[in-house]
Amino acid sequence: MLATLPFSLNFFHPLTEWSLLAVGGWALYLGIKAKKTRTGTPEQRKQLVSGKFAQRHYRWGALFLAVMTLGTLGGMAVTYLNNGKLFMGPHLLVGLAMTGMIAVAASLAPLMQQGNLIARKAHVGLNMGVLTLFLWQAVSGMEIVNKIWSNR
Repeated sequence: MLATLPFSLNFFHPLTEWSLLAVGGWALYLGIKAKKTRTGTPEQRKQLVSGKFAQRHYRWGALFLAVMTLGTLGGMAVTYLNNGKLFMGPHLLVGLAMTGMIAVAASLAPLMQQGNLIARKAHVGLNMGVLTLFLWQAVSGMEIVNKIWSNR
């Protein structure tokens, strides 16, 4: 059992990140609904306000930030434990950039709560960038998983 643990850990990061991609999509949906609640017609706002989309977006976004940070660090830790080094390449560098981007996007929340439109646009732009890069990471990550599986 313990002998297979390091090999099995290789798959924890990809499974976590695929789940996180779904969470990111859900947070995006909630963010769009929160914007519609804020900017829609009075009738639309009346219908949407009971959904508490802004609060739900905030909670799912916080979960996204936490899991992405832990997933990034966990993926790096498992790689180092199994190989004695990190592989400096696009997957690692883009993952680190995404983690930084999501942290900056989350740090804009207090300014957005004060109505700062520039902070809101930066938040949306950073998060859309993260989700776009995430799609590429999913593909490049599966190439890495295939390589690990082939070399078992």
